Amino acid sequence: MKRLSLLLAVGLLGACSILPQSEPLDIYLLPGAALPAQTQRVDWSLRVNSPVSSQLLDGTRIVVLPEPGLVNTYQGVRWSERTPQLLRGRLLDAFQDDGRVQALSNEEQRLQADLELVSDLRSFHSQYRDGVAEALIQLDVRLVDGRDQRILAIRRFSVSQPASDTSIAAVVKAFGQAGDRLSRELVDWTLAEGQRANP
Repeated sequence: MKRLSLLLAVGLLGACSILPQSEPLDIYLLPGAALPAQTQRVDWSLRVNSPVSSQLLDGTRIVVLPEPGLVNTYQGVRWSERTPQLLRGRLLDAFQDDGRVQALSNEEQRLQADLELVSDLRSFHSQYRDGVAEALIQLDVRLVDGRDQRILAIRRFSVSQPASDTSIAAVVKAFGQAGDRLSRELVDWTLAEGQRANP
């Protein structure tokens, strides 16, 4: 019995040594700059839902198109959370920085909201143009009445930002800059359309 236990232990150690080493991962947050705070306030509430996305974008891998029609991911790196939640967090931060909408929530909190942002994430990847890496974010957004689910306004936001070089750190920085621009445009659009719906 003792010998069998020893053989099992040696066998298990041997099995462990042939397993491949797990790939070391660098985890990246989506960088973002704060929007200037506004003094004007609105009296309606807003729910920012996580964008719906394809299976390719609904994960933590950082997607790259090294050439048209070819999809890949950067090895050894991940986003800190799934891409739709990453972008939702950036948009919520932008609305909070801006300050005009005080009553903010997301779909996980299940709070009543006068208006909702419902969106489809079409692109959240890097691509190469003439050897230059750039980040591309494309978001189709609908502003919806929270009471009757009526669509009040629709807009496609598409932002691209060249990276300073092809390193992953530069590409992540470009994603952050693209996210900042998209957030500013989306916040201003939402406030304008929301005031039309709730004067």
